[in-house]
Amino acid sequence: MELIFATHNEHKLVEIRSLLPQNITLRSLGDIGCTEEIPETSETLEGNALLKATYVLESYGLPCFADDTGLEVAALEGAPGVYSARYAGEPKNEARNSEKLLRQLEGLKDRRAQFTTIIALCLGKETHIFKGSVKGVITYAPRGLNGFGYDPVFQPDGLEKTFGELTLKEKNQLSHRARAFSKLISFLKEYQATPQK
Repeated sequence: MELIFATHNEHKLVEIRSLLPQNITLRSLGDIGCTEEIPETSETLEGNALLKATYVLESYGLPCFADDTGLEVAALEGAPGVYSARYAGEPKNEARNSEKLLRQLEGLKDRRAQFTTIIALCLGKETHIFKGSVKGVITYAPRGLNGFGYDPVFQPDGLEKTFGELTLKEKNQLSHRARAFSKLISFLKEYQATPQK
């Protein structure tokens, strides 16, 4: 089975390829010649994921899934949320996003946060949504060089390390994206085992 992952993000591709069964071939937007940035104009994670997945299905006629991830910080009333990737403005920059977040939390003791990933899968006329979340806290300074985005400033509950200090294998055992993708993979396995009409 061949699926398009509606992303240009190489970090995400590496994470997801390590999770997929061998009988699923994953291709990126670049692999199908889609070089444009698909607009993410929705005010929800689910809406943005659906925009990207349906765009590929309608433009290229290929089964596709897309994800959108947000970091929700309690003391910031859920911000940056759907604006996580562009929190510090355009052009999007991971280091500036984390720097802004740490500035916003200066002097605050409540550093509770939650990462949430929503995946939208478009298979012909069918659309399916999968969600994964992980709770944790925002650290006072970045730690670790692994991962991407806010990983060096997010410490999941129950661990002494940030996502940025974990190996890819360790992160894939508990991350929000891994939890959402495990639901997607379970669905795909069942879908492949069921005769399609």
